[in-house]
Amino acid sequence: MRILILSIAAIGLSGCGDRPASDTTSDPAAALEEPAASAGQQYLETSLLPPPLLPAKLDDLSVDCPLGETAGGAGYRSAAEVDYGRPGWEQRVAADWDFFAAPASDGWLTVIDFRQKPGGLAYRYLANDRTHDRLYEPWSSSKIMAFTAAVAALRPHGIGADSSVGGFVLADLITGINSYEDFGTASGESNAIATFFLNLAGRDFATSLFHDEWLALGNADVRFRGAYGPTAFDPGTNEFVSRDGETRYTPTVYPAGADDPGYLAYRCENCGTDGNKAMTALAQTEWLKRLASHTREPLTRHPELELVDVETVFFGRHHTDPRPVGGMLQGISRFLPEAIAATLAPDSDLSAGAVLDDLTDGRWRIYQKVGWGPSETRGTSELVVLAHVCLPQVGGTGREFTLVGRAAVPGADPNEHGVGDAGIKLDDVLRDALPRLFE
Repeated sequence: MRILILSIAAIGLSGCGDRPASDTTSDPAAALEEPAASAGQQYLETSLLPPPLLPAKLDDLSVDCPLGETAGGAGYRSAAEVDYGRPGWEQRVAADWDFFAAPASDGWLTVIDFRQKPGGLAYRYLANDRTHDRLYEPWSSSKIMAFTAAVAALRPHGIGADSSVGGFVLADLITGINSYEDFGTASGESNAIATFFLNLAGRDFATSLFHDEWLALGNADVRFRGAYGPTAFDPGTNEFVSRDGETRYTPTVYPAGADDPGYLAYRCENCGTDGNKAMTALAQTEWLKRLASHTREPLTRHPELELVDVETVFFGRHHTDPRPVGGMLQGISRFLPEAIAATLAPDSDLSAGAVLDDLTDGRWRIYQKVGWGPSETRGTSELVVLAHVCLPQVGGTGREFTLVGRAAVPGADPNEHGVGDAGIKLDDVLRDALPRLFE
């Protein structure tokens, strides 16, 4: 049963630009005449827009998930067995691309499931209806890639994610990207901030990270050449300052996305209807999975990134807000923890957060970034979620996995109620698939 909360104002989450909250009438009589909210509108307001559920215990923050060692592990392969640095690794992973039963018309789901074997981490790759390598528009879920690409470009100059620019702390900025609200020194101008980081990284470099510079994906059509709106965040200066104040560096930052030679128009010649940031679930999950395994899997970590950079992405290390955590832990929406809790404790009357706290001693982690929007190009309303999940103690040894879920419904609803309908579809896919994952 889904948990309902009070409605909050809609926030722009698409890749097309932040939108202000809608005006509401103050006339009680007029309010009585308003039609009842549709199921999609209700789902948007109660499951997609709310701030995240957070675990009870946040005293011990670490990207590493405390998995217990499992002697078995048939059906999982290690990084050494896969050899991710050699092209064609997608054919060497342990994979079942038809593992989940839902047809692609219901929604898409790709999961990279972790296992701690005696020799180290091992993985299996799971999907439904072979949706793992289909191109789609990732919307705002790709903003994690924009930030990490920017940090990877800064690192050779002695600047990491624990730095600041123009007095704005990067840990606050990445949190504003995820939370869509003011956090520490940063505003919640998610689209503008993400565009700034992509303008810093450059589209050629950001795209190359999916290919020969890091992930070595076989799908050459994966690209990162767009923006998140016409206006980029302006920090006042492009000089980055390290946390100790000893290193300063002023990179080239394109004022607008179109100023970047690597930029492509949304409907570029070879872009098709998926736009200029077309990605796949395999591309997004592999990127986040490698960040999550940074300290535990040296064979696949990004050669430039350091631990503090990954910690900043995941939980906002060195942020300045009074709240205990930032980063992807502040990513809005509640439907994923609710679906997981309903799977693990289907007969419980507790809230989703209380269920997960009880099962993990309050130490569960769900790092997530949602993205959605109405697409006039495709005539659909779409929702994407990118997440990394850590559930200590669940199943005895704990469970850890990275996922991308996507759903779409016909109609480009400008009020985004269609996005709520897509959310209902994806929710159903998750609640059908998760019991199989946890078997």
